Amino acid sequence: MKKKRFGVICKVTLGLALLVLAAYSSLWALTAWSAYKSVPPASLLPSDDAANQQTILFLEERIKHDQEDFIAQNKLAGYYLQRVRETGDLTYLKLAAHASEISVKTLAPEHNLDGLAELTQVELTSHEFVTARNHALQLIDLQPDKSYPRQMLGDALLELGQYDEAKNAYWLMEQFGGVQVLTRVAIEQRLARVALLSGDPRTATEHFRKALRTALAAPAPQRETVAWCRWQLGETAFSTGDYRTAEKHYRDALATFPSYFRALASLGRVRAARGDLSEAAEQYEKAISIFPDPSYVAALGDIDHLLGREQDAAAQYKLAEAIAHLSLAAGNLFNRQEALFYADHDTQPEKAYENAIQEYATRKDIYGADAVAWTALKAGKLGEAQTAIKEALRLGTRDAKLFYHAGMIAQAAGDRVAAAWYLKQALDLSPQFDPLQAGFARKALSAVTEGNANAAN
Repeated sequence: MKKKRFGVICKVTLGLALLVLAAYSSLWALTAWSAYKSVPPASLLPSDDAANQQTILFLEERIKHDQEDFIAQNKLAGYYLQRVRETGDLTYLKLAAHASEISVKTLAPEHNLDGLAELTQVELTSHEFVTARNHALQLIDLQPDKSYPRQMLGDALLELGQYDEAKNAYWLMEQFGGVQVLTRVAIEQRLARVALLSGDPRTATEHFRKALRTALAAPAPQRETVAWCRWQLGETAFSTGDYRTAEKHYRDALATFPSYFRALASLGRVRAARGDLSEAAEQYEKAISIFPDPSYVAALGDIDHLLGREQDAAAQYKLAEAIAHLSLAAGNLFNRQEALFYADHDTQPEKAYENAIQEYATRKDIYGADAVAWTALKAGKLGEAQTAIKEALRLGTRDAKLFYHAGMIAQAAGDRVAAAWYLKQALDLSPQFDPLQAGFARKALSAVTEGNANAAN
């Protein structure tokens, strides 16, 4: 009798909680769509590619004749990094690293602040977050009256999982008066990211809208900056299951910057979420033709699998692995992606776990903890998975994949009530959060729900 009563209580409690979540999700979707209408309309912004390329060629010619021209090296590093942001081409990242390293070797950082700043930015882009943090601290010592070193420090700390310290760095960044337009944009972008990590997508959306309006208000709006803001608005909407609004933002980003690879890939993902697998594949192919990010390639493989094109899917999976391996020359940019790819596709579980653990040793952010948890589960290390997923959820981040992983770990541990709770949260928040994994989540939820019902009877 007690067992049956307990089962009924669990079912009623879970049901009420899920009704609240569903109501919240519906209200959020309506609010987000209304908010979309307040976003400035998108239009094509002019490309400065030709002018920038001419400048790059000019600067490259200068350093051929004088490699110790540290001013030219600093400017080159900045232009190369801009090309990385616009194209994803890691060749430019290597060139930026080379230029900034020569600059600070030519003239010591104490007398070459621009060189140190470019080197720090290269390290952030290369995921060398510990050295980036150390160099940002050095910049703060050398320029205590400037805001940008605190921005870079906050970025490094955020990636290292030192969230309170990162928030403090961003707060100090805000205290400087008379900041330039791009600095104001950067502040809003980072406040948005902190809000997302704290489980507050509504506040994040408002910060991204402010960043977008500020970027557009510049005398000459930067195309990639504006497209990035629109893309992030789409990512935030997607994370809450508002696929219509997400698609609008992605298409706005592409209206601004037609070859923006991030928006192309995300458009592919949202088209898959809305049931159009053929267009999803087409958009992923466009993104991959610009930048073959292994996560894009793997996602295309998943779409091919769902379309019944198994040979194409196998080829894409093989390519995703090859790209991840080749990228090792550029550092550990795709280490986490490779680990999650193996775990998602139930292949090489031990290698996936080793990759995740190796990265988490220095980069202790919540998504690193999630990677450890998910790969540990697939490697049969349930205790480690349970410990790591608690770390991943510690900030209250509302992310469907985090909830999905937590649900699957709870199911493996035999905790059907917790499994149902987390899996339902994942699917209520974003029903099609992943073309393949969302389907597995629904199957798992059905199984644990049936198990809970049987236990109650």
